[in-house]
Amino acid sequence: MTAAEVVAGLAGRGETVATAESLTAGLVAVEITTVPGASAVLRGGLIVYATDLKESLAGVDAALLAEHGAVHPEVARQLAEGARERCGATWGLGLTGVAGPDPQDGVAPGTVHIGLSGPSGSTVRTITVRGDRSAIRHAAATAALTLLRDHLDIAAG
Repeated sequence: MTAAEVVAGLAGRGETVATAESLTAGLVAVEITTVPGASAVLRGGLIVYATDLKESLAGVDAALLAEHGAVHPEVARQLAEGARERCGATWGLGLTGVAGPDPQDGVAPGTVHIGLSGPSGSTVRTITVRGDRSAIRHAAATAALTLLRDHLDIAAG
């Protein structure tokens, strides 16, 4: 239901979204495109699974990646901004995290950072998810869509 709400909310406002996805590898964009009319609101997406692509495709600061690794709240924020800017969208979503089963750079599986960039600035939400790789990835995609939906409601209200 969240994807349908996002598509309807964006379409009603004449706005668009783009994604830069790491651990979800495109799941957010897939969810959006399950909704009829998605082509009016989804500009595109970047799958930046490899750390170097976070920098080269999404514009994440190389020094940030070197100092903190790929799983960090500021990386999520920069991914969202990069998606928004590079795809020419009103809104950008950026996701990074650890789907497991092993930790990455000392970060526990289930840790997910979701960045949102929009007309009034950027924000990051961090969640912790229990479950296997699939459950973590799907929960992250749902949480990203919920974050955008909530901001659309705030901006409308």
